[in-house]
Amino acid sequence: MSTQITQRRTAGPFKVAVASFIGTTVEYYDFFIYGTAAALVFPHLFFPSATPLMGTLLSFATFGVGFLARPLGGVIFGHFGDRVGRKRMLVISLVGMGLSTMLMGLLPGYAQIGIAAPILLTLLRLFQGFMVGGEWGGATLMAVEHAPAGKRGFYGAFPQTGAPAGTALATVAFLAVSQLPMESFLGWGWRIPFLVSAVLVVVGLVIRLSIDESPAFAKARNQNDLVKVPLKEAFKRHPKEIFLIAGTYLSQGVYAYMTMSYLVNYASSEVDLDKSSALIGVFVAAIIAVVLYPICGALSDTYGRKTMYLIGAVAMGVFTWPAFLLIDTGTSWGFALGVILLFGIGMPPAAGVTGSLFSMVFSREIRYTGASVGYTISQLAGPAFAPMIATALFASFGTSNAVVAYMLIISAISIVSVSLLPGGWGRAEARHNLESSLQ
Repeated sequence: MSTQITQRRTAGPFKVAVASFIGTTVEYYDFFIYGTAAALVFPHLFFPSATPLMGTLLSFATFGVGFLARPLGGVIFGHFGDRVGRKRMLVISLVGMGLSTMLMGLLPGYAQIGIAAPILLTLLRLFQGFMVGGEWGGATLMAVEHAPAGKRGFYGAFPQTGAPAGTALATVAFLAVSQLPMESFLGWGWRIPFLVSAVLVVVGLVIRLSIDESPAFAKARNQNDLVKVPLKEAFKRHPKEIFLIAGTYLSQGVYAYMTMSYLVNYASSEVDLDKSSALIGVFVAAIIAVVLYPICGALSDTYGRKTMYLIGAVAMGVFTWPAFLLIDTGTSWGFALGVILLFGIGMPPAAGVTGSLFSMVFSREIRYTGASVGYTISQLAGPAFAPMIATALFASFGTSNAVVAYMLIISAISIVSVSLLPGGWGRAEARHNLESSLQ
């Protein structure tokens, strides 16, 4: 009997972590296929009368508006996640994301319905951003709050790993349909990755419905520790920490969306690399990241989360200029190595510990709200318009050095922010994390 109980207890955290990973993979797949389509398709279908540069800028602008709704999604989902439970909010966010993505795949272009096409596209993107705003916090807390004290970094990496996994799936989907003749690709082929999302959502929904509510939330509910307005309490208790989290995540968010959206467009339009080679490069980098995220999360349980995150923030900055030198060679191997440096190697030390690091800042009754608001503020401040800013910088200065300078500034902000987060460093921080409780 005791053996069976032990097996159930050890299997529980892993099952929840895998469920969080699969759910976030589906959600990020939905969000990332939009970024790829914004680079390759939407300028032609929704802004055909604009110049190529203006069409790209307008397309990336619709990409960015999705982030405008993310803080609101973080607040609303955070409120109810702290009031009625993490699991319910995750089910709602998954269904909402899938619905908006499927409708995008059915949306007529400018040639069919005129100005209504980009307007409807923008509205769907706003709804999509609202839904994903509540996804990250809930999925992360489910994994971290179910995890044993000495392995929160490892289990907390699983939902974050959904980002590169979703990128890989989105890239493969577009790589497959991009093999069609251009007329077919722009006519109907690009819609397939959006419509496939409906199948992925069903899979994710079945898995999410099979897991239990977070034990930390259940304990807070049973002890009547729930607060009426979590947002108010979060800013009352932790105003500095919320904005430090936003600054800490800034480089990770910018580098991720620059890799999977801007660099794909940059490679095909500025260095004459065919889109298939660019997508293959992003896919390889994403697969490497999928492997390294959990490894870095596990290392943080020994060497400390702040330490691992700082290593990643510094690595992203150090790798930026060499990565662009490789990308500017205009070769498939140069592009692949460049995005591997940024996305596959530089980012994992930071991204692998994001969930566990940010969760430890807040008490259980305001944790969903506090983590989600800090995270989504960062998304709005950085990744939202990073591809558009980079496009404008290159157009103004005619060199990738301007884009590199922009990314280095972002990296510096994250380095300073993570250094100011509460907590120690190295093994001392890891020992403190082991002794502390999320319950």
